[in-house]
Amino acid sequence: MSDPMRIRAQAQGDKTTVRVLVSHEMESGQRRDAAGKIVPAWFIQNITATHNGKTVMSAQWGPAVSKNPFMQFAFKGAKAGEKVIVSWTDSKGEKRTDEAVIS
Repeated sequence: MSDPMRIRAQAQGDKTTVRVLVSHEMESGQRRDAAGKIVPAWFIQNITATHNGKTVMSAQWGPAVSKNPFMQFAFKGAKAGEKVIVSWTDSKGEKRTDEAVIS
Protein backbone atom coordinates (compact mmCIF):
# COMPACT_ATOMS: atom_id res chain seq x y z
CA MET A 1 0.00 0.00 0.00
CA SER A 2 1.27 3.47 -0.83
CA ASP A 3 1.80 6.34 1.57
CA PRO A 4 -1.23 8.47 2.44
CA MET A 5 -2.14 11.46 0.33
CA ARG A 6 -1.61 14.87 1.88
CA ILE A 7 -4.90 16.72 1.51
CA ARG A 8 -5.77 20.27 2.53
CA ALA A 9 -9.27 21.63 2.02
CA GLN A 10 -10.13 25.22 2.84
CA ALA A 11 -13.51 26.93 2.52
CA GLN A 12 -13.63 30.62 1.62
CA GLY A 13 -17.12 31.98 1.12
CA ASP A 14 -19.06 29.60 -1.13
CA LYS A 15 -15.91 28.08 -2.69
CA THR A 16 -13.76 25.27 -1.27
CA THR A 17 -10.22 24.84 -2.55
CA VAL A 18 -8.67 21.38 -2.24
CA ARG A 19 -4.94 20.69 -2.60
CA VAL A 20 -3.72 17.11 -2.85
CA LEU A 21 -0.18 15.70 -2.90
CA VAL A 22 -0.40 12.09 -4.07
CA SER A 23 2.38 9.66 -3.16
CA HIS A 24 2.90 7.35 -6.18
CA GLU A 25 5.88 6.29 -8.33
CA MET A 26 4.05 6.93 -11.64
CA GLU A 27 6.29 4.90 -13.98
CA SER A 28 5.75 5.70 -17.66
CA GLY A 29 6.94 2.35 -19.05
CA GLN A 30 9.65 4.07 -21.11
CA ARG A 31 12.48 4.20 -18.55
CA ARG A 32 15.16 1.51 -18.26
CA ASP A 33 16.67 0.14 -15.05
CA ALA A 34 20.41 -0.32 -14.35
CA ALA A 35 20.38 -3.68 -16.20
CA GLY A 36 18.86 -2.09 -19.29
CA LYS A 37 15.43 -3.66 -18.90
CA ILE A 38 12.34 -1.50 -19.38
CA VAL A 39 10.62 -0.62 -16.11
CA PRO A 40 6.93 -1.61 -16.54
CA ALA A 41 4.32 1.13 -16.67
CA TRP A 42 2.61 1.80 -13.34
CA PHE A 43 0.52 4.92 -12.98
CA ILE A 44 -2.71 6.29 -11.56
CA GLN A 45 -5.54 5.85 -14.05
CA ASN A 46 -8.53 7.34 -12.23
CA ILE A 47 -8.76 9.83 -9.39
CA THR A 48 -11.97 11.18 -7.85
CA ALA A 49 -13.00 13.46 -5.02
CA THR A 50 -16.35 13.31 -3.25
CA HIS A 51 -18.14 15.55 -0.79
CA ASN A 52 -21.31 14.36 1.00
CA GLY A 53 -21.52 11.37 -1.37
CA LYS A 54 -21.42 13.57 -4.50
CA THR A 55 -18.50 13.51 -6.95
CA VAL A 56 -16.98 16.99 -7.13
CA MET A 57 -13.92 16.13 -9.24
CA SER A 58 -13.02 13.21 -11.49
CA ALA A 59 -9.97 12.77 -13.73
CA GLN A 60 -8.32 10.13 -15.87
CA TRP A 61 -4.53 10.20 -15.75
CA GLY A 62 -1.92 8.45 -17.84
CA PRO A 63 1.81 7.70 -17.87
CA ALA A 64 2.77 11.32 -18.61
CA VAL A 65 1.86 12.50 -15.08
CA SER A 66 4.89 13.04 -12.84
CA LYS A 67 5.96 11.06 -9.79
CA ASN A 68 4.16 12.18 -6.59
CA PRO A 69 1.78 14.47 -8.46
CA PHE A 70 0.18 17.58 -6.99
CA MET A 71 -3.35 18.61 -7.94
CA GLN A 72 -5.62 21.45 -6.95
CA PHE A 73 -9.31 22.00 -7.64
CA ALA A 74 -12.22 24.01 -6.26
CA PHE A 75 -15.92 23.36 -5.84
CA LYS A 76 -18.95 25.06 -4.33
CA GLY A 77 -21.36 23.96 -1.63
CA ALA A 78 -19.14 22.81 1.24
CA LYS A 79 -18.84 24.12 4.77
CA ALA A 80 -16.06 24.02 7.34
CA GLY A 81 -16.09 20.80 9.36
CA GLU A 82 -17.34 18.62 6.48
CA LYS A 83 -15.13 16.03 4.78
CA VAL A 84 -13.64 15.67 1.31
CA ILE A 85 -12.70 12.13 0.26
CA VAL A 86 -10.09 11.53 -2.48
CA SER A 87 -9.62 8.09 -4.09
CA TRP A 88 -7.44 6.74 -6.87
CA THR A 89 -6.96 3.47 -8.78
CA ASP A 90 -3.74 2.66 -10.61
CA SER A 91 -2.80 0.47 -13.57
CA LYS A 92 -2.00 -2.50 -11.29
CA GLY A 93 -5.44 -2.33 -9.70
CA GLU A 94 -4.16 -0.89 -6.43
CA LYS A 95 -6.43 1.62 -4.70
CA ARG A 96 -6.05 4.32 -2.09
CA THR A 97 -8.63 6.49 -0.31
CA ASP A 98 -7.90 9.34 2.10
CA GLU A 99 -10.00 12.13 3.54
CA ALA A 100 -9.61 15.61 4.98
CA VAL A 101 -11.81 17.87 7.08
CA ILE A 102 -12.55 21.22 5.46
CA SER A 103 -11.18 24.13 7.48
